[in-house]
Amino acid sequence: MPQEMQTLNQALERAAGFPDCGLRILDRREKEVWLGWREVFERSARVAGGLRSMGVKRGETIGLFYPTGEEFFVAFFGVLLAGAVPAPLYPPVRLGRLAEYQSRTARMLQAVGIGRALADARLRRILGEALSGARCQSYTLTQLPTVGALVEDVEPDSLGLVQFSSGTTVDPKPVALTHQALMAQTTLLNDFWPDRPGLRHTGVSWLPLYHDMGLIGGVLTVLERPSVLTVIPPEVFVSRPGVWLRTLSKYRATISPAPNFAFGLCVEKIRDEEMAGVDLGCWQVALCGAETIVPSVLRAFVDRFSRWGLRPEALTPVYGLSEAALAVTFSAIETPFVSRAFSRPHLENGSGVVDPGGVASVENRELVSVGRPLPGFEIEIREEGGEVLQSDRVGRIWTRGPSLMREYLNQRQGTAEVLQKGWLDTGDLGLFHKGELYITGRAKDILIVRGANHAPEEIEAVASELGEIRTGCCAAVGHLPPGSGREEVWLFVESRRNGRRMKSNGLADACRRRVLARTGIALDRILVLEAGTLPRTSSGKIRRLETLRRHLADELRPPKPVTTGRILQAVGRSMLAHARQQREQNVR
Repeated sequence: MPQEMQTLNQALERAAGFPDCGLRILDRREKEVWLGWREVFERSARVAGGLRSMGVKRGETIGLFYPTGEEFFVAFFGVLLAGAVPAPLYPPVRLGRLAEYQSRTARMLQAVGIGRALADARLRRILGEALSGARCQSYTLTQLPTVGALVEDVEPDSLGLVQFSSGTTVDPKPVALTHQALMAQTTLLNDFWPDRPGLRHTGVSWLPLYHDMGLIGGVLTVLERPSVLTVIPPEVFVSRPGVWLRTLSKYRATISPAPNFAFGLCVEKIRDEEMAGVDLGCWQVALCGAETIVPSVLRAFVDRFSRWGLRPEALTPVYGLSEAALAVTFSAIETPFVSRAFSRPHLENGSGVVDPGGVASVENRELVSVGRPLPGFEIEIREEGGEVLQSDRVGRIWTRGPSLMREYLNQRQGTAEVLQKGWLDTGDLGLFHKGELYITGRAKDILIVRGANHAPEEIEAVASELGEIRTGCCAAVGHLPPGSGREEVWLFVESRRNGRRMKSNGLADACRRRVLARTGIALDRILVLEAGTLPRTSSGKIRRLETLRRHLADELRPPKPVTTGRILQAVGRSMLAHARQQREQNVR
């Protein structure tokens, strides 16, 4: 990258010189606000001045609590221009689980030692218990001193972001990424879709701004280029997924990423009449990653929306993780995605023999290729003992490259467990076949049935095909009952029905038959739950082990109904916590 583009601060200052580049932000009513990079730079510089005047130090980590909107960007870059480090945290999106959110957020703040946070005024009203529990002072942007603009120069190897991992198996970990790593990642991504005569790439994203796919893959790539990104609040997409495709068509956007569930949600929920006048022929790169990629879902998406101009070549499976600042591998963007049927017995015993022309069945498991390593990245498939495996052997995925994290912030032991001699243990399992990577599962989640390894993702995907189950709302786990010598396979599913109708609808039997027919696995127990019962990460992933733990502790219950009374009670407790914290601060 050019010498003058080694930090995010330099990238923002450069982008401010492009008047037609920036962010187009939609609200819940699809009304748009234009926020050019020049305006972001000027407003953020004033925030930076205010932060420094109140004692924020260079390198200090500042928490951010914002929904998708203008203030997030001003706060994020304001922290950077002050020479500090932004740490976006997810807002309380599940009000029925507010107590759980307060406790988990307090632990995240304490883990990093965050003593100050910037917050949206409305969110701040209900954050008091989390902030007080972590002894973290919070401010809205309007509460910052008005002292003039400031732009700090920072070194490329200084921290530019603390990105919390999704936390599917444990509490989210604070991934510390340098400016250099962030710029390396965004440059690599942009190299995959260079502008050319007659084609200037722009993006659309509804992904949360507190996670890498939305922030790094969406925002920072159009900052580094610079270009235009149309931003949709995630809650708008979830309630009205057609907004995503209509926005792509309206602004002729060429790039838009999403996890697997989003493509399935579009197939299920978007009606034909919502697609009137839509043309998806502009969509060049539909990145799919962040969770298990189900080939039948991608095929269904292409089949459903091809009549509106969607090209099969647009679907681009990828692989990455927060610890690598996002992407590690990319499949080819000029050809349709590739999937292969691997012999199930061989996969279960550590090798990946391909069945030419085979399809998903009891004998075969279909996997999607996530392509080859990005330039500068290397991948090794290793046994537990560290030996590097050859092609078509299943093992742990290790990687090294230019955008790896520096550490888990303030977690020396956790860092040492995954970073060794410049290599990162991703915790994922996979294999190389003909030079391309195929992901088989997550090491900590693997189910062991009669001595053979099975991925819970496959069981969940098969069960999710039943219309009675809420899309993506399954958790397959292994459990060794006390006194038993055999691990059992349990499946938790959320039904579309509730109450007594849910309990008598035969869903458990249907799940058992379908999973046995498609995978050969006999489920030992199926638990049908009410909507919203399964615990999730901030990015919406199901927490399998936490599901089992709560069930065994008799704590697996649906969220409490969100009522005006409960919201007012939560606000009252929060305000009391704010007041108590302020009194303690005054005493100190």
